Amino acid sequence: MKSRSFIDTCVLHAVAGSGGNGSNSFRREKFEPKGGPDGGDGGRGGHIYLVGDEDVDSLISIYYAPERRASDGGAGRGRYQHGANGRDIEIPVPLGTRVKDEETGRELGEILHHGQKLLAAEGGKGGIGNLHFKSSTHQAPREFTPGKPGEDVRLRLDLALLADVGLVGFPSAGKSSLLREITAAHPKVASYHFTTLRPIIGTVMLPEKFASFRIADIPGIIKDAHKGAGLGHEFMRHIERSKVLVFVIDMGGEEGRSPVEDYRTLLDELEQRDPALLERPRIVVASKMDLEDARKNVREFRKETGIVPIETTILEPDGFEKLVRRLVRLLKPQPNTAGRPPVAQEISVKSISDALPHRRTGSKNAPRPLHRHEKTGRESSPGRTPPKPIEGRGEHPDAADVISARTQKLGTFFHL
Repeated sequence: MKSRSFIDTCVLHAVAGSGGNGSNSFRREKFEPKGGPDGGDGGRGGHIYLVGDEDVDSLISIYYAPERRASDGGAGRGRYQHGANGRDIEIPVPLGTRVKDEETGRELGEILHHGQKLLAAEGGKGGIGNLHFKSSTHQAPREFTPGKPGEDVRLRLDLALLADVGLVGFPSAGKSSLLREITAAHPKVASYHFTTLRPIIGTVMLPEKFASFRIADIPGIIKDAHKGAGLGHEFMRHIERSKVLVFVIDMGGEEGRSPVEDYRTLLDELEQRDPALLERPRIVVASKMDLEDARKNVREFRKETGIVPIETTILEPDGFEKLVRRLVRLLKPQPNTAGRPPVAQEISVKSISDALPHRRTGSKNAPRPLHRHEKTGRESSPGRTPPKPIEGRGEHPDAADVISARTQKLGTFFHL
């Protein structure tokens, strides 16, 4: 049984709707027995879109429902009636989702902004009715075309979180504790390895600047992670979009490792994943400075690497405040006073009216929507329309009534 809370990779089976068939119809009405062809076109099948949503942080909804099917288009009908278009499906996905074709591996695009749409499967076109085959030499056509099937695709979705800062370090190096101190996130903290099994996002709020930035904490990296050791290195894609990398080094040496070797191992694993990661600005944080051997190890680290790390401990907040100030200087976050950006595509009036019941049938005689100040004629008695006054004089106002008073009463009684 599937029992996961965070999914960053899944496969989507998207089946778009098929187009409706064209109509083979002829006009047959009173006094017009040979009215000619009047078959309408079929409606198109429903599309399937992937829509970016900043309130979604996982692909878990697609993981539990991996197959999505859009509705088919309606068939055309007589009297030149066009078939109804199939209803589109919009699937919300987190920002940073990459879309690839499962069979060929070709990248179809990525979703980076709120409201951004990506067409996953296109609905089939509707067929054309026999009206289009009419000509001066072919006045009674019986030809029509069927609707085309919609696309049937299998897509692979990979999530790479959008974070300004990525935390890198060995297991139990203090990354989760650092995230707890400078953000409102509450990652799990325990005295054993691999307490972080999935990426966690935290937001650093800067009220005085009306700005913020995001930090991603990924599971710990160990030696030979690129060969599959530990949890592997697939989760490193969540820091590939980060502008700054923060290396959290355990200066206490609780595991008996050298902090210098830990730093070099992390650099090697990042290079094995993507050499471009080493070109990003990076900050080294010396964690657990309250332990006994931390001072000796930090002096050796400065001598071997030439880097002055930011010393931190959960007992004193000064080091964390210094780290935040350093990140602000590197990132230069801009004030966000406009709130959430508008969606990429606004809903049009036509798409709203398509959701009404009388538009789904494709009828051209749909009732006109009433405004608030207009009257419907039913105000006098809810539930029925009052009868109209019966007039029998016509164009001769001096003539006698054609309908008797009794008939008028019966018409009022039966609501005629």
